[in-house]
Amino acid sequence: MLMNETITDSKITSVPCPNCGEALPKDAKTCPNCGVDLLLMTLLTERSYLDGLPGAAPISAAPETLIPRIGDYLLDHGLITEEQLESAVEQQKLLAENKDHRLLGQTLIEMDYIDAETLDLAINLQIIELHTALREANRTLEQRVEERTVELKSALERLSEANQIKANLISNISHELRTPLAHIKGYVELIRDEDLGVLTDDQKDAIHVMQRSTLRLESLIDDLIEFSTAARGGITLNIEPVNITDLTKSVLSQSLKKADKGEVKLKIALEEHLPNLNADPARLEWVLYQLVDNGIKFTPSGGEVIVGAKLEGETIKVFVADTGIGIPPDRIEEAFIPFHQLDGSATRRHGGTGLGLALVKLILESHVSELNIESFKEKGSLISFTLPIVPENE
Repeated sequence: MLMNETITDSKITSVPCPNCGEALPKDAKTCPNCGVDLLLMTLLTERSYLDGLPGAAPISAAPETLIPRIGDYLLDHGLITEEQLESAVEQQKLLAENKDHRLLGQTLIEMDYIDAETLDLAINLQIIELHTALREANRTLEQRVEERTVELKSALERLSEANQIKANLISNISHELRTPLAHIKGYVELIRDEDLGVLTDDQKDAIHVMQRSTLRLESLIDDLIEFSTAARGGITLNIEPVNITDLTKSVLSQSLKKADKGEVKLKIALEEHLPNLNADPARLEWVLYQLVDNGIKFTPSGGEVIVGAKLEGETIKVFVADTGIGIPPDRIEEAFIPFHQLDGSATRRHGGTGLGLALVKLILESHVSELNIESFKEKGSLISFTLPIVPENE
């Protein structure tokens, strides 16, 4: 069947120009608005994809939807019959077996199933429709991205507000706890010193337990206040030269009693003649004490905790190593989550608020330093950070 008639209005609807977006007359070969040659754009696009250079095509469209599916397009629009399409496809296969590769449209024309002008217009409109669909998909995607961005921004604002409320609540509660704790601590000391009467040996032991618990509670409250302060407004530092050797020895001296009680050996590994480093001495001492305390807490009897420092270029690397229970590599990030214990069971062996490493991380970040953890379950951990040394001319 020879189809010389042009594509009628009932078969193909109007589409927008791929160049300017204005509606095109249904039989247009050039855009009456911008003047672009639609047929030329179509042929250039077809040639670009056939040559394997889709990036050079003047109209964006997926290559598999251009020429290979022109038969379906012509069939859907009533320009050829299903029998004609099947016959043309078979003819293509026969020609391909003889190394004569033809486009389907070319085969349809040679078999007199469609004329060249109708085919060109159909290809032209097909690509323009594909381009329009792609542009609409991009517009929809952009809209979805914008909506999602607004949602994420709103969620972030709500999360920030919740964190602020939590920090304020923790701070208020912690400060309220300090007053009654001070009273308890004061009276425990009066009783211990027998200012309120002579104690029996059993009473002295009980008061000793109470005093240890009071000091522990005071330490936890201080951590809560420190964390809430840092979370709300950051950490204020008093940077000055620090002798890391003296500071390390001071920390080990404070930790010795706890280490002896847990039968954990404390060792020091400091390079000789280390220069001073720039840091807040009180904050740095707290950081090092927490890391050593953690090492002792999670190291079984007979193990050891090593504290050391060495020069690395213009920085000093400070490290704490232990032979403790370690942390599985895939759970290291959890150690920095505030109020989170890796062992969250009701029967966990080690106490604490879960703020230690979170606070250490905040303090080091305020020093523009990073806490690094290398750890393996049941093999121990190596925690380190670096701080800049004091320049020689200072």
